[in-house]
Amino acid sequence: MTPQELKDSIIQLALQGKIVEHVPEDGTGEEALEKAIRTVHSVRAPFSNDDYTLDLPESWTWAKLSEITSDESLNDGNWVLSKDMATTGPVKLIQLGSIGNCKYKDKGFKYLTEEHFRELNGRQIYSGYLLVNRLIGDRMLACILPTIDGILMTAVDVCWIAPNENIYDLQYLMYALTSSDFQSKVKSLGRGTTRFRISKLNLIDIAFPFPPLAEQKRIVAKIEELLPLIERYEKAWGRLEDFNKRFPDDMQKSILQMAIQGKLVEQRPEEGTGEELYNQIQAEKQALIKAGKIKKEKPLSEITEDEIPFDIPESWRWVRFSDIATFENGDRSSKYPVEADYVEHGVPFFGAKDMGKKYMSFSEVRYISLEKYNELGNGKLRDKDFICLLRGSVGKCAIFNADDKHKTGFICAQMIIIRCLTTSLCEYVFTYLSSTYYAKSIESKVTGTAVRQLPGKELGKLLIPLPPLAEQKRIVARLEELLPLCEKLK
Repeated sequence: MTPQELKDSIIQLALQGKIVEHVPEDGTGEEALEKAIRTVHSVRAPFSNDDYTLDLPESWTWAKLSEITSDESLNDGNWVLSKDMATTGPVKLIQLGSIGNCKYKDKGFKYLTEEHFRELNGRQIYSGYLLVNRLIGDRMLACILPTIDGILMTAVDVCWIAPNENIYDLQYLMYALTSSDFQSKVKSLGRGTTRFRISKLNLIDIAFPFPPLAEQKRIVAKIEELLPLIERYEKAWGRLEDFNKRFPDDMQKSILQMAIQGKLVEQRPEEGTGEELYNQIQAEKQALIKAGKIKKEKPLSEITEDEIPFDIPESWRWVRFSDIATFENGDRSSKYPVEADYVEHGVPFFGAKDMGKKYMSFSEVRYISLEKYNELGNGKLRDKDFICLLRGSVGKCAIFNADDKHKTGFICAQMIIIRCLTTSLCEYVFTYLSSTYYAKSIESKVTGTAVRQLPGKELGKLLIPLPPLAEQKRIVARLEELLPLCEKLK
């Protein structure tokens, strides 16, 4: 049950006479209603069977606002045009947004001059009045006006009710008007499509439970005794709501972190070691260098104990990203594509907007001609390449999946290609690129404030925990089972 539902339930129980005792010495609601009618010189309102929507205690009766108020004690605000409002002045116009659900919300004021207030024959209201917002959203709102200095008035969509301690408790009226029973009647009588409201005449003709005055006061006291408990419940509910909102993402982050720490699946000796896989990759790398397919680069420093962020299984090995992948910037020469080079069909020219959650998207991608593509140097994509952003959402990565229609592509200047030395590593590497550890590692290397940037050379220095290839596949398979469950929780 939400805090609002709990509050509604308590008020509804109060309006059915179920939260305080009934004391014979209090008299009856009928006697209280007769006294009100005599006091304000009103008349009995007609009732129909549709008005009697609740079972009430024998000592209570049904009443309508038309019976217990007059034009002097219940009325609408003034019709005030925007052009007639002043930037400041002695007359404060209470805004509709300040009327909350049984609580005044300080949204500031609009102002009128005192001369214009007199021209309008404005109705002045006072602190302690009950304000009712007849312009209805999810519900009709009402609250007591707190102490505010100056001449106060309301706009036309706000109805005000003045206190009359000899007839009714104004706070009881506030709770009666905001009860579930009263609200359902309001919605049945409201009119309008773009601005749904209830007229004053319909509002004052809605029946509500009317106990003796002394019992009204005890009901208010009991509700106010319970409100702090509801507020505590609301705070706890808010924390729970926040937890529930964060839980799927937090769970996903936790699962990915477990995956790259070797805690998601068991280790199997027969699958070999990360060291053996590393040596295989290095042999392949040397073969590619010898064949002239990749350039030989200056080796990075050895990994030290101080660099290692967390423990991994003994069968795994820490490696630098440059040990298992190459990095390629796009062509940033004078041949770089410009607006005039875009064509309707051709080779995809990817930008940041084309990065999906895992894969590059072709839905809104721009194209360059094959001739233009052939003029370019670096930045040409192969199947299973990672594309990484170096500016803006730095470190964000997505995979280029080649198909019959798009066998290659080209990256814009703010991107870099990460190409695994063997494509069999790609799915596990994407797990690493999706982890909180990777995000934190990238964040520590970002430069710039106005425009966040990631130096591409820093990517190669990143540490990656490397499990045996067979275990990588089992990790990916387990993630494919678990991560969709996190998505469902959202």
